[in-house]
Amino acid sequence: MADLVVAATPPVLIPVQGGGLYPVRRIYCVGRNYAEHIREMGNDVRDPPFFFAKPADAVVTEGAPIAYPSETQDFHHEIELVVAIGRDGADIGPHEALDHVFGYAAGLDMTRRDLQAVAKKAGRPWEMAKAFDQSAPIGTIVPASVIGHPARGAITLSVNGAERQRGDLSEQIWSVPETIAFLSRLVGLRAGDLIMTGTPAGVGAVRRRDVIEGQIEGVGTVSTVIA
Repeated sequence: MADLVVAATPPVLIPVQGGGLYPVRRIYCVGRNYAEHIREMGNDVRDPPFFFAKPADAVVTEGAPIAYPSETQDFHHEIELVVAIGRDGADIGPHEALDHVFGYAAGLDMTRRDLQAVAKKAGRPWEMAKAFDQSAPIGTIVPASVIGHPARGAITLSVNGAERQRGDLSEQIWSVPETIAFLSRLVGLRAGDLIMTGTPAGVGAVRRRDVIEGQIEGVGTVSTVIA
């Protein structure tokens, strides 16, 4: 093997309940998957699913603090169910989709909302609003062999102890199997891929020293502090 000309980036690893580490390959995110959140953002609930991505090294684990990012004055929280893919596949049918899931976690899709608004207005990509450093805090992954495949259950988020977001997994417009099937027609999914499945209504701004705590019934928790 040829010598590396620069240092290799270490793998991104997420703790798994019961032991072990999950290596992250890619992070796909579903846009607009809860009707009330779609309405609060001024969009049409009838739109088909679309996807954006975050880099693997945006992941933050075990409740570590995250920095308030540069170039924003409107930094938002979004609580989401995270699906961890455990088996490769492409063009997966909805009835086969859950066979490709390793497990689930609670996660945060942190967003520079003002940059997103500018990008939307100009018809430009969202990457700098979504794919920045430390933009994906994720809790412990729980294997599907332990909890099954949650299709309902409360999904909530609080800031400094005050509830901001509340919804139910059953309110997702596109279910996890449908999302996997749709996405796998666009890209080949691989073990190590994460899918963040959208957020309920109630997104809002956070400030330095705010404590964010998210919980998904039957799945787990995610937390961080804005440094």
